[in-house]
Amino acid sequence: MALANGWILLVAAVVSVVAIAVGLVIGLRRSARHRAAPSAPIARAERLRTLPSFHRAVQRRTAALAGVLALGIIAAVVGGVVAARPMSSQTIQPVNTSRDIMLCLDVSGSMSDVDVEVLTVFEDLLDGFEGERIGLTIFNSSPVQVFPLTDDYDFIRTHLESIRSSFDFMEEIPEHWVGTLNGPGASLIGDGLASCAMRFDHLDDERSRSIILATDNELAGASIVSLEEAANYAASAGVRVFALNPVQGVNTEISDELVAAARATGGEAYGLRETTTVADIIADVQEQDATELRGQAQVVWTDTPNLWIAVLLVLTLGFIALLWRVRL
Repeated sequence: MALANGWILLVAAVVSVVAIAVGLVIGLRRSARHRAAPSAPIARAERLRTLPSFHRAVQRRTAALAGVLALGIIAAVVGGVVAARPMSSQTIQPVNTSRDIMLCLDVSGSMSDVDVEVLTVFEDLLDGFEGERIGLTIFNSSPVQVFPLTDDYDFIRTHLESIRSSFDFMEEIPEHWVGTLNGPGASLIGDGLASCAMRFDHLDDERSRSIILATDNELAGASIVSLEEAANYAASAGVRVFALNPVQGVNTEISDELVAAARATGGEAYGLRETTTVADIIADVQEQDATELRGQAQVVWTDTPNLWIAVLLVLTLGFIALLWRVRL
């Protein structure tokens, strides 16, 4: 800043000296022309100089010339300030919306209503997303990736609507069954969660990574990966799990297992109640993400010449008007 101020003063001084020099040269040339021009002698001119009106005229002209000189110098200084590009600082705290959310839905029969609600909520949220990437993986006895993480919201909306409408069972084999019944058993939560956690890419990038896991954790069969192992893998990859359990509290042992798995990743497990909806839970998840994505405060410098330009314009107009008055 000290260096910048030094340049401002130097530029202002140079401009002022040049303006004064130009003014003196013009004034001397004009005086020389007046002296060279023929003039008629005036008798008793000393009596004219003693008149009060003459004194007033001389004072007005002297004041006008002083005003012209003062305005010229001030305008030159302000012009130097504008040329030096005055700047102002502002402290901002950026909020990064780089957020990856993988929807991980247990599509067994007992979860249909919750799955539809999750899909509907995210359809409504799409209009407000900026930079977030959304992915969808469904599972029952085997997991299927419906679409990978993407910020193509038209593409996302099309697939969310398609999967949601398949829960109406208008087709013999609905879309959410295709590929999800290729293994023994049902609701293999560990396998499903592990598959969802493996869908995150660019792990070296600083992005918030979350899984919205909708499941009742009612395992029917032997999974390859346990829920605890899948949660540990997600935690090691920096992925937080937020579980939505429609029967949390009904079976304490099953509910506690899901809560422990979610909290092991830094996430949380939520139970759906009459007064708690999927929309409420997802809003809470988004708030937590937003808090963690606040960047470090930064000082941003920007050019702010507008005020000085306005002052320079006013001074220039005043200089021209007063100079014209003196010429008259």
